[in-house]
Amino acid sequence: MSADPNPTATLIWTFGLMSLFAVGGANSAIPEMHRAAVDVHHWMTDKQFADVFAISQLSPGPNVLIVTLIGYSVAGVAGALAATVAMCGPTALLAYYVSRFLERSRHASWPAILQAALVPLSIGLMAASGLIVAQTSDQSWVAALITIVAATLAFATRVNPLWILLAGGILGFAGVV
Repeated sequence: MSADPNPTATLIWTFGLMSLFAVGGANSAIPEMHRAAVDVHHWMTDKQFADVFAISQLSPGPNVLIVTLIGYSVAGVAGALAATVAMCGPTALLAYYVSRFLERSRHASWPAILQAALVPLSIGLMAASGLIVAQTSDQSWVAALITIVAATLAFATRVNPLWILLAGGILGFAGVV
């Protein structure tokens, strides 16, 4: 838990600002969320962050659930609500106004160029997110090997990711990891 005298205000500022740089959704901001929650504000440990990330990914609903869980761990229900609104509110407003602007500019060529340029940026941010989560959760060479095999299977085959998650869960339950 944070020693901050007003953790809710800090959550609002942190996630409100972060939301404006989360290209492609909350998952693209995972490295920055980790840095803010673990390194800067010391709201949680690496292990707690990895656990919160895992819960947010396994739970049904939007990927922004990680923000809600971080907010809850910092300041309870008020923190969960504040962090979620701070992460979603600014980007929702920005998306609304940008979409209106792009709609008026739909006959120009620059919107398509801009959108195409954002694709590699989004892919890089998602790869960085995966790397951060792997670094915080893989505490042994066996866990790192399982992560590499799971990523390779997800990338190179058409195996449903739920089967890969199930296999990882079984290995964890069996005590392999």
